[in-house]
Amino acid sequence: MQPHTEIATALTKEPSLHEITVRGWVRAFRSNRFIALNDGSTIKNLQCVIDFENFDEHTMKRITVGAAIEVTGVLVESQGHGQAVEVEVKEVTVLGDADTEDVKKTILSPKRHTFEKLREQAHLRVRTNTFGAVMRTRSKLAFAIHDYFQKNNFYYMHSPIITGSDAEGAGEMFKVTTFNENSPKKEDGTFNYEEDFFGKETNLTVSGQLEAETYAMGLGKVYTFGPTFRAENSNTSRHLAEFWMIEPEVAFCDLDGNMDLAEDFIKHVLKYALEHCADDLEFLENRLLDEEKRKPQNERSDMALREKLKFVLENNFKRVTYTEAIEILRNSKPNKKKKFNYLIDEWGADLQSEHERYLVEKHFKCPVILFDYPAKIKAFYMRLNEDEKTVRAMDVLFPGIGEIVGGSQREERYDVLKKKMEDMDIPEEELWWYLELRKFGTCVHSGFGLGFERLVQFVTGMGNIRDVIPYPRTPGNAEF
Repeated sequence: MQPHTEIATALTKEPSLHEITVRGWVRAFRSNRFIALNDGSTIKNLQCVIDFENFDEHTMKRITVGAAIEVTGVLVESQGHGQAVEVEVKEVTVLGDADTEDVKKTILSPKRHTFEKLREQAHLRVRTNTFGAVMRTRSKLAFAIHDYFQKNNFYYMHSPIITGSDAEGAGEMFKVTTFNENSPKKEDGTFNYEEDFFGKETNLTVSGQLEAETYAMGLGKVYTFGPTFRAENSNTSRHLAEFWMIEPEVAFCDLDGNMDLAEDFIKHVLKYALEHCADDLEFLENRLLDEEKRKPQNERSDMALREKLKFVLENNFKRVTYTEAIEILRNSKPNKKKKFNYLIDEWGADLQSEHERYLVEKHFKCPVILFDYPAKIKAFYMRLNEDEKTVRAMDVLFPGIGEIVGGSQREERYDVLKKKMEDMDIPEEELWWYLELRKFGTCVHSGFGLGFERLVQFVTGMGNIRDVIPYPRTPGNAEF
């Protein structure tokens, strides 16, 4: 095929007598004359004006919504509103037909569709304006993540997808096995996993953190960015069974350094999105504003989408201990008037999204980092404080979403970690290597985890996490 010009590039060019060739999918064909063409390189369509009297009827009938076509013509100043340039069509070739009756049955038909309908046809939804914008933004955000860490001398580490350990101690893991009902069993009737493919029970990973810690102990600064899995039966707008995690781990770094890193990293990524996704974010913001108009006044957001991103960028993150936060929440109006769904009565409560959002949006009016959480509600690997009640944990809280980052200074002391594992019934034989790491040049080290889809949700304003990943995996759904 001959070289062609992407529509994103064509729209930036000045009118010229030179012919250009563009390819894409027909979004609309009006009056047998105006073709709206889109190739995915931008949310904007390129208008192609065709003189139907100069083209055969058979070709004209094949120019339908959804069809893939190639257009060659001259880029001229547009006579209409909404675009600076348009193509005066000299040649058109239909590369792939789309039957009008078939298109009417799909989300490609030019009418409003529900997000549920779009999920049912996830193989086509990227060709809609909303999902094209979301997925282009997702791609840019993924690049921004690598860009930040590479520029700051981190090494990208590929942690294993199949693992024999449960990093979170949650137990909600997908089993990996070659066994079936006829596989060898022990005398008590349970499977003999020593005969299985890996010679032991294995699962899909819930986190690459523990393995990343081992690499930080040799390379200094590492990060993982890959898929993770939770067999949690949660049908909510915030949960997926398969999602992507960003997890940096840094040697010789305490909790303060970890908080600095998280804030700097997040601001870099948001700044990159604002600079490189301008058209898509403008579209997504307008979509949200239209959506908000249909909501009662008290349910509308205080800030427009890009304003919310700039709010995070332009404000220093407020650092507050968990103990301070509990006092603020306990004495807050929503708590005293029993407006919270989960009332705060005592120290030790696990904060919910409503509490986190109150702290960010109502009390401090800036992003917040909570730290020094009760040991009982946090994972075994977090460093125990001198009070022996709290651990060096931190959560970054954002407007409209609550927690977006969770991290900690890791427990580097062999004896303390060993006791914590015993207290939490974590088998030493399962994580012997993690414990042993503390015997060979142990040092202060820290890291955090950021669910990529939560970040994409925040940047795009999408209300459901299933709409920011190409093919969502949720309970009862592994379609496509």
